Amino acid sequence: MSKLNVKVNGVEEVNRELERRFGGKSMERILDKALTAGAAVIKKELERNFESFKDTGASKDEITISKPMTLNGTRTVVIHWSGPKKRYTIIHLNEFGTIKNPSPRGKGAIERALRAGQAEYLRVVKQEIARMIS
Repeated sequence: MSKLNVKVNGVEEVNRELERRFGGKSMERILDKALTAGAAVIKKELERNFESFKDTGASKDEITISKPMTLNGTRTVVIHWSGPKKRYTIIHLNEFGTIKNPSPRGKGAIERALRAGQAEYLRVVKQEIARMIS
């Protein structure tokens, strides 16, 4: 898969103007709500993709959205697996396969969900930010 590098001009100016108008803490709160709403879209897409190969449904049930945090200078929400059945230990095996089972039923489900939900994620984040600053 190739990478596409895009340079967008004016983002820093827009960020500075928004922080000037609303303040740093307020903008962080707005961004946190938008990121959480966007993460819910991706979570729903993950659940839809996991439906096709579910056994007990534990992998689908343990999908969790973290609270917003700053990671390497960027506000981030992490989608991870957490719960009593400890599915986080096998999610990567299912996503990439193993030497003994190189093509499990759910191989690539996370990647497919991310690709399928990307446009909706961006739309929801943009819509949430616009709704809160207007």
